[in-house]
Amino acid sequence: MDALIEKIRTAVAAGVDWVQIREKDLQARDLLALVRDAVTAGSTRVIVNDRIDVALAAGAAGVHLSHASVAAREVVQWCRAGNAPADFLVGVSCHSLEGAKQAEDDGANYTYFGPIYETPSKIPFGAPHGIDELAAVCKAVKIPVIAIGGIDESNAAECLRAGAAGIAAIRMIQSPPDAHALRKTLEKLHTGN
Repeated sequence: MDALIEKIRTAVAAGVDWVQIREKDLQARDLLALVRDAVTAGSTRVIVNDRIDVALAAGAAGVHLSHASVAAREVVQWCRAGNAPADFLVGVSCHSLEGAKQAEDDGANYTYFGPIYETPSKIPFGAPHGIDELAAVCKAVKIPVIAIGGIDESNAAECLRAGAAGIAAIRMIQSPPDAHALRKTLEKLHTGN
């Protein structure tokens, strides 16, 4: 876990807005320790996959739900009933325009949409949607849409131009050798160069 925390610190130092903890195989105690370390790594939002209990206990900014999670509507209602801080985020992964609309209807704060491009980790979710479908989803919902799936330095700006509020890019974040290199990459995305 030390190597992962170091990657998180590097990403935070480079200016990454959010860090999503996706470590599904960790025991609850180890996951809680990891999330607490991530929360204290710097000034960025930390989002935890599925485990709202861990997210709340660690002081994370929110929880991210997948297709196999508890229904987003139930989580949002539970959070808004005073069981979570008012600014606690609930996000949802979706793989269709209908899924994005459902996430919005359920009260999610944001949605991940993808895969946009081909990537080994998203093969179970079907063929890549492409940039045109991303643009259609971004126009169809009012909540922020985060593009995911096969995003790297060569295509990230295209996703932002299509209307995505942000990108999720595991390999791009983990591959730079240091915070300076990652910061340069992120600056290029923000300026469109």
